[in-house]
Amino acid sequence: MAMVNGSQILARSLRRLRVDTFFYIMGGPMMAAESAAMEEGLRGIDVRHEQAAAMMAHAFGRVKNTLGVCMAASGPGATNLVTGVANAWADCAPLLAIGGSAPLSQRGKGAFQEMDQVAAFKPITKWAEQCTDPKRVPEFVSTAVRHALGGRPGPVYLDMPGDLLYKQVEEDEVVYPSADECLARVRPGADPALIDDAIRLLNQAERPLVITGSGILWSGAEAELEQLVELAGLPFYTTPQGRGVVPDDHRLSFPTARATAFREADLLLVIGTRINYVIGHLAPPRFNPAARLIQVDIDATEIGHNRPADVGVVGDARVVLRQLLQGVDGRVDASRYAPWREHLARVEATKRDEAERAMSTDQQPIHPLRLCKEVRDFLDRDAILVVDGQEILNYGRQSIPTFVPRHRLNSGVFGTMGVGLPFGVGAKVAKPDTQVLVLHGDGSFGLNAMELDTCARFNIPVVTVVSLNGGWTADPNREKPGRDLGYTAFHKMAESLGCYGEYVEDPAAIRPALERAFNSGCPALVNVLTDWRARATTAPFSVYST
Repeated sequence: MAMVNGSQILARSLRRLRVDTFFYIMGGPMMAAESAAMEEGLRGIDVRHEQAAAMMAHAFGRVKNTLGVCMAASGPGATNLVTGVANAWADCAPLLAIGGSAPLSQRGKGAFQEMDQVAAFKPITKWAEQCTDPKRVPEFVSTAVRHALGGRPGPVYLDMPGDLLYKQVEEDEVVYPSADECLARVRPGADPALIDDAIRLLNQAERPLVITGSGILWSGAEAELEQLVELAGLPFYTTPQGRGVVPDDHRLSFPTARATAFREADLLLVIGTRINYVIGHLAPPRFNPAARLIQVDIDATEIGHNRPADVGVVGDARVVLRQLLQGVDGRVDASRYAPWREHLARVEATKRDEAERAMSTDQQPIHPLRLCKEVRDFLDRDAILVVDGQEILNYGRQSIPTFVPRHRLNSGVFGTMGVGLPFGVGAKVAKPDTQVLVLHGDGSFGLNAMELDTCARFNIPVVTVVSLNGGWTADPNREKPGRDLGYTAFHKMAESLGCYGEYVEDPAAIRPALERAFNSGCPALVNVLTDWRARATTAPFSVYST
């Protein structure tokens, strides 16, 4: 009778569930499982910090609209995953984190790296459990995957004790679940009466607005969203993480008129995004307090959260959008909103011209907006752009468009610094033939800068552009504690790790440097000296004093 151990069963469970890539750092007791996974044909990419492994898996899954997988050793290896997993939790991204842990047989005896890892992950996951029997590994893996992908997506954690991973059982006693069953996504539809209510509100409105987020992407509803806004003539906006779901240059997109649209809209159709600080809680003065609200979310607990919904619809974004399309067709006249669209178009034209002038400055040190302009004008239309930092994040959000779904990634709801380069790696592994550029602040880059080594070792040709303003957060008076970081020669660091590096001080030299970086065929870093005084304006996220 053939025998298999827990590590082999784990690897085979992942392969049967169509996992083809994982990110990890080797270490006990997971080494045998990682080796077994690669023997099963999975690609293992070992990184320089477990936090980055979780972030890479997050981006990989986001770009491919699938599950990302990361692994770590016991104790500090597993706890190093926490920030990346928490970021996926805040971002509602499906992620399977697997951590080795101390042997069950030695629990309570002060074993090496013994701690309750499941308890550490419970608050930042949809599901976190420990498997205690090697024969049940497939059951636990499939349960984890169903939780990660079911309903509103999110991360899960599976704890694998060392003795379970090495324990042998008879192969015939192991039962693997159906991949189709585990990977199927339940897609609930809306009550038809609520669809009728939504159509009624659309017919009463004069200034409607559609606001969407990542729920459209995870549902794969981008085509339906574009059809709806076109059929009904509805202006639309997305959250920063949802950019590209409909191209930013679509005729119903008015990005620089966002403040006007939010303030003046009399009906908000919010689909697949939470009503949180990212969209100002839909609260005045940013939003019209008299605006009515149609809210669509797959999670019933989100309906009416932070603002009562006039029509609250629980359902999958793609299914509900199809229902709305059927309801709108012949019942909503797109011409009724023509004055509203024309008003937003006028605001858009004026502000776009102002923005373009601001981005065209030749000043030195280089203004971050000029850097954003050069990146914008250089990128392919289907490029994947990752932005991480504070000033450069705010400037990039305002000035660089995205045209393809899942091709825009940033620090997200959690505001996690350091995601940039790991996200870029995960994205490039997911789509190796697509141009990937990471636009990084110098502070945030330092958090996971050693992942340049991962890029070099695996020949992952991500191009990173660093906005080198010498510190955290632009500050005209340089009064913030710990603000100054100095002007690090990151380009030389890149060269020392086997990457291409270049330093830029002249705005006219940015584009040639980008061309050389991408033409190098290897991981590259362009270090651009930017003005430390430049401060992007943004809505306040938190109030720390009253």
